[in-house]
Amino acid sequence: MGSHKANDAVSQRIQAMTDRANDMKARGVYFYNMPVTEVYDDATVLVNGRRMGMYASYGYLGLLGHPRIAAAAKAAIDKYGTGTNGVRTLAGTLDLHNELEETIADFKHAEAAVTYTSGYATNLSVISTLMGRGDWVLSDKLNHASIVDGCMMSGALFRRFKHNDMADLEKRLQQAPSDVSKLVIADAVFSMDGDIIDLPKMVELCQKYDAWLMMDEAHSVGVLGKTGRGIEEHFDMFGTVDIKMGTLSKTIPSVGGYVAGKKDMIDYLRHASRAYIFSAALPPAQAAAAMESFKVILDEPWRIEKLWKNTHQFLGGLKDAGFDTLYSETAVVPIMCGDDERAYELTAACQAKDLFMLPVVSPAVPSGLARLRSTITAAHETKDIAYALDVIAEAGKEIGII
Repeated sequence: MGSHKANDAVSQRIQAMTDRANDMKARGVYFYNMPVTEVYDDATVLVNGRRMGMYASYGYLGLLGHPRIAAAAKAAIDKYGTGTNGVRTLAGTLDLHNELEETIADFKHAEAAVTYTSGYATNLSVISTLMGRGDWVLSDKLNHASIVDGCMMSGALFRRFKHNDMADLEKRLQQAPSDVSKLVIADAVFSMDGDIIDLPKMVELCQKYDAWLMMDEAHSVGVLGKTGRGIEEHFDMFGTVDIKMGTLSKTIPSVGGYVAGKKDMIDYLRHASRAYIFSAALPPAQAAAAMESFKVILDEPWRIEKLWKNTHQFLGGLKDAGFDTLYSETAVVPIMCGDDERAYELTAACQAKDLFMLPVVSPAVPSGLARLRSTITAAHETKDIAYALDVIAEAGKEIGII
């Protein structure tokens, strides 16, 4: 590696992050990138040689290790091998990829769907392909980083509106000239706060001001709606979202991302979005696992019922104990701690009692809003949740959070 001046901006950024991580490690409060050595299910893992309850997984329906999904992945490897050796447009498309996209389109009540190699790449590519200079993109202030990056990469005029504040969104829409293309985009369920976007009002505003509407359903598919189809089903508003984006790596225990919508828009993305054209196709095992997962969700609706029962037990128990859980109304439950140090203390206390929980601190969240971002799944049992609530409450009192 070439020699660089020790005081140039890049070196300073690297040094600052290195110093912060080393300081945290020295104080025993560095909890990130901890290797999980065994996964028993979406509720129990082996970390540092200890069996721990998993409260940091996005596997909301407990599908990881499901025999049908694992069998589909193994069969795909036997039939197609482990990779695709190419991009979708040229040599990488398998009949499996087309079947997966048809399955997703059907699940999302859309005409067509297209898949990408990650949720991040999906947002980045789709937003920057559909929007360009002269257009307006309006994004909720708490949207995921991949949405923000896609908006910035598009070159469109990028405006944020206050979190879930439809009056502020309308103000932004009124500022946009009537002759420009507009895209309104938001998470359906917010990944740090666990609240649900006000879709009915958002749809009303998009129709009033002739704006396209995109929903990121990373944390809502398999969670919202009677059959887990997401936010449109939750509000009984199928067909109101133009661009239905989701991931294949959270509730769906695979990897990748997708967008569903009108066939002509999907065809356009296949021919114009760089992450589709210039990125290798999803490996066969992952495509097969994702496809089977959507079928399992529909075949086993009890999982959604159990997820909500568990969510109400966990969220209600934390509130009863006196914790601030912000606006959460889903399986994403922030346990607010205040400053970073108290979040580290609560994490250490939970891990000492075999609860795998992790802190989210600044700059990932604003200073003073540090939290344990905990998640609940259909794989948790009532007695395990009761144990977790006892541990968290006891530690919360000792630390002075409650």
